[in-house]
Order: sequence, then structure tokens, then C-alpha cells
Amino acid sequence: MVTVSPRTRRLAFGGGTCLMPPMSVSPVTLEIQRLGAQGDGLAEYAGKQIFVPLTLPGETVTAELNGDRARVIEIVKPSPTRVGPRCSHYGECGGCSLQHLADEQYLAFKREHVATALSYQKIDAPVDPVTPIAPQSRRRAVFAAHRVGGGVSIGFHGRRSHRIVPITDCAVITPGLMTLLPKLERIALIAAPHKDGLTINATETSTGFDLALTGVARDFPADGRLRAGRAAGEIGLARLSINGEIVMEHATPSLPAGAAHIMPPPGGFLQACASSEAAMLALVREAIGEARRVVDLFAGSGTFTLPLASTATVHAADSEGPAIAALERAAKRAQGLKPVTIEKRDLFRRPFTRDELKRFDAAVLDPPRAGAEAQTQQLAASAVKRVAMVSCNAQTFARDLGTMLKSGWQVTRITPIDQFIWSPHIEIVAQLRR
Repeated sequence: MVTVSPRTRRLAFGGGTCLMPPMSVSPVTLEIQRLGAQGDGLAEYAGKQIFVPLTLPGETVTAELNGDRARVIEIVKPSPTRVGPRCSHYGECGGCSLQHLADEQYLAFKREHVATALSYQKIDAPVDPVTPIAPQSRRRAVFAAHRVGGGVSIGFHGRRSHRIVPITDCAVITPGLMTLLPKLERIALIAAPHKDGLTINATETSTGFDLALTGVARDFPADGRLRAGRAAGEIGLARLSINGEIVMEHATPSLPAGAAHIMPPPGGFLQACASSEAAMLALVREAIGEARRVVDLFAGSGTFTLPLASTATVHAADSEGPAIAALERAAKRAQGLKPVTIEKRDLFRRPFTRDELKRFDAAVLDPPRAGAEAQTQQLAASAVKRVAMVSCNAQTFARDLGTMLKSGWQVTRITPIDQFIWSPHIEIVAQLRR
């Protein structure tokens, strides 16, 4: 039996008034049946499905109800797969939701998440074991900051809350980002608006930390920018941008991509962990085989384009202007690459047609979470021989994969990668061929 004090409930089980209004019903006993897609325990009460955060299948809990959600008071019967959290802020911080699940069962949950999405599309295909990623390896993080009295609170948002949880340790982000966090208070004190919150996108690059602030007031004065830039230099940042405008650049942020180096735009997208990116790239290389003409769809800043250009000519397409510009700069500066051509193109509105795809042997498809329904339809009907599908959304991945399979494609491998450690999210790479 695990009795949960008010403080422990808040820290370890996601309770507290910051998450839910006061309960108006008597506590109930719930039997946790399984984990939902977001990692919450699922129980039934009075014919309704109840979401019980931070619980595990087989557990019996006493909880207070609030609509279809419950707050744990006591774990009467804990699961043998329950483990202690890796972080002192777990349960209060909203960043992680599965630290309490033992590693073997945790990875099995992630794999089953992918398999379930496939089953909904009537796809019967084997799924590889999940490729694990080490703790404290996330190289980018989005922090939140808000003025409190004469100071500033900075950290991550709480579970199901806009309240900021200041953190003193983290099992997910790199030690470098954790060391940087308290230093960011100087900049937040200068730039945070008095009413609304400030968003801080921090990335650890090869040349130093890249900081992108958004939510700064539009009328933020010039002397404030100067003071923020000066503070950024004093705490050792490589670059500081405010609302997309660079205000200090001591060293150009750089990320390796094969023989090239990407200089990402302020706040630009990149894979969360270098190790997961390497695992994804290895699978993409395996998927395209010895193809000599590759199209990289939703190429971004060139995570796949540039490494693949060591052995193949690559045509890269994406709608994000700053990302495409960064890719173009990196390709021009790199030595030893095959020709790389670049096109700014909205692939949702204007996907590559089956005729346009005739000149390519292989394709890489790495869309945002919404997937690439229109582009997949054209790709499925094309004469391309090999495809690597990359996705961070199991549902849209399964939908788009189903489109490919219905057109006669064969999936030879599906590999989940635990890029988003201790969250319900997963990265997926699939290999297809004619």
C-alpha cells in the first residue's frame, strides 16, 4: 500500500490544485486495466472510462474523480513493474509521464503503441523492438518563463497546467542545458513581458548554446535588446534571437550533418537527440540502398539530404524558407558532396506528382505530425523503387503507410526509436520497396 501525502501526491502522482479544481465527490476505488495512448492508466467507473495519470495496469488505487479524470490519493496495490522516478520533479513537471514504468515494460508500451496504430489501418507487419535512447541526451528544450513579483520563474510547464515548475535537475535534457538553465534568468528578467509568458527555445550545438526567445513584447525597446545581448555574451551563449531577430551572435551555431555543417535558423527545427538522429539516418540509408538519385521530401535544414549526398544526388524540398536557406548554405560550403538541388515548395498544397518523381530512384518522406496524405498518394503511384518513411506520429504514419501498401508496395522493416524518452511519443522509420 502506498499512501500519498498532499506533497507527494503533487510531486509523484500529478495531483494538487494546480492540476484540477477541488473534488466534489467521495473517493472511489479504481482498478487500472491498461495504459492509454498518452500513457495514463485507464479504469472504468459507473460505465465510464476514467483517465488516471501516473498509474499502471493491475494497480488498485483510491482516487478522487473530476469528470473523466482521477487524482490518486493512495495506491492500494502497486504494480510489480512500478519503479521510482529518475527526477525529483516527476509528477509535478509536465515533461514526462512514464518514468514510473520499468524499462522493459516501458519499451514494450512504445512498441505496442506503433503496432496498435497499424492494426487500426488493418496493417499486419512486424515491428522491431524499440531503439532506446540514453537519458540526459536531449539537446534542445523549450523552457517557459513568467514574471513573479520582482523576479522571474523559469522551467517547464506543470502537468495539465500553465503553471511553471522551476527545475533543479532533469533526466531528459543534456547536462549542458541543465547547467545553462539558471543562467537564463538574467535574460528572462530583461525580456519577459509583464503580463504574458516568455518561451525560451534552447539548443546545444557544436559551437555553443543557441537561444531563441518568443513572446517578447513587440514594443520591446532597443536598449532592452542591447542589455539582453550583453547578458547573452556574458553567460557564454553562441547566439541570441528575439522574436526571430538575431541580437547577438558570438559564434554561428553549427550541427554536423555528414560531411557538412548546418547553421540552423533561430528556433529552427532539428531532431531532439543526436543519437536518435544517427539511428534514423542509418535506417534511412539502409532503406534507399544504392540509389543514385534521391528526393528528400520535407527536407528541413538537411538532416538527411546532406549525409545522403555523399553517395547520391539529392533534390530537397520543403516549404520553410529559413530551413531551406540553411540547407543551401551548408551544401555550398561542404566538400565532397554529390550535387544537391533545393526547392522551396509547399508539399501539402503542391505535392510532387508521379510524373515529377520519375527521375528519382528513391525517396525520403519525413513530414510533420500531420503526415503527408497528398504527397503519399502521388508517391504510392510513382515509379520510385525505394522509400524511407520517417514519422513522429504513429496514427498518421499508419494512415500513410496504408496508402503505400494498397498500391503494391512492400514494407520490409518498421523501427520505432525512443527519441522522446518517458513521454508517450515515438519516432518511426519504415523501409519500403517495390
